[in-house]
Amino acid sequence: MNSNNQSNKTIIYSKIDEIPKTIWEELNCPYLYFSPTYLEAIEKNNSHLSFFYIVLKDQQQKAIAFACVQIISFQLNSIENDLSTILKRVTSLARKFKIIPNEKPLQILTCGNSFVSGEHGLYIKNSEDKRLVLRKLSKAILQYTEDKYQQNPIDIFIMKDFVSDSLTISNELISLGYYSFNVEPNMKLEIDKNWQNFNHYLAALKTKFRVKAKKAMELSSALLIEDVHSENIDNQLQKMTELYKRVASKADFNLGEFKLATYKDLKENLGDDYILKTYWLQNKMVGFLSGMIHGSELDAHFVGIDYTLNKSHAIYQRMLYDYINIAIKQKLTTINFGRTASEIKSSVGAIPEHLTVYIRHKKTITNKFLKLFLLKIQPTEFHQKFPFKIDKKNS
Repeated sequence: MNSNNQSNKTIIYSKIDEIPKTIWEELNCPYLYFSPTYLEAIEKNNSHLSFFYIVLKDQQQKAIAFACVQIISFQLNSIENDLSTILKRVTSLARKFKIIPNEKPLQILTCGNSFVSGEHGLYIKNSEDKRLVLRKLSKAILQYTEDKYQQNPIDIFIMKDFVSDSLTISNELISLGYYSFNVEPNMKLEIDKNWQNFNHYLAALKTKFRVKAKKAMELSSALLIEDVHSENIDNQLQKMTELYKRVASKADFNLGEFKLATYKDLKENLGDDYILKTYWLQNKMVGFLSGMIHGSELDAHFVGIDYTLNKSHAIYQRMLYDYINIAIKQKLTTINFGRTASEIKSSVGAIPEHLTVYIRHKKTITNKFLKLFLLKIQPTEFHQKFPFKIDKKNS
């Protein structure tokens, strides 16, 4: 679909392989999350989602912006795990005001990555008026879905996850009927440039946290850790999926299940930039971690854990330290640990990076009630730990 708007052309693609190579060259986007190799793997293996992509061109018909959109049919009643008390109250209130239908699955549109925290839905070239471009992209999403999804219309529109520095731009969405709210923060660890190895990291910790780290390393010493490659992934995916589902079932809220078959394509497409490790105890897989290196940052992705052995062998704690060790060895600057388990992540040095999500309902009147729904959504409070010595750089 093409639409001309004040000399800008909006082009909609339903598949990533439909986007011409010249578009990617014109965008010249440095972020791996917007690369066709990454997006192709996500699209190919997650058929429970519908995808479309928006490209905005300037007056010279050069691509200046890109949006990645995912749609999922979401049935609240299908959630197997118990929702938090807050979410139950929110659901009740939302159904009372008919924001959430009782029977019909919600059609939820997300401009962003459903599986990763961060600003991975929109890319706008720095030379552009980002507020204006954001407005045009958002309008294009609304217009396209009104035309395309008349039989099964979109209920909820979500634009995610904007960091504090982006709010002067992203707040433009409020003028288009969106409401903003804070979600669980991304837990972020800055890697000290003086850390040449893991022992340097340990030396930067206060005694209490260094003792805790060494205890975790001791408890996990019996674990055999194996790198997963394209050649050995097939016989591990089934067990990895079982372990992933154990972790996912504990989450208060999941929009969709990540299909671990995606890992095979990510390894093939991204090579060493996509990290997979499995953890074994006496020839039994008891955990795995995944992550992606993009630029100078490491993003921790999904993990799987055998919880019956987690405490006795410090599996999850060991994974956090392994992420840190990887980042130090690769001379990276930052680890994005993502949402959830904020307190334990803070105990290894991560601090919260606040994220803002924007949401609106397709119906104007219902959208006015949505604010009541959002007032009930608050990030989970946690006790922030401060494990580093005051002057860690000189320790």
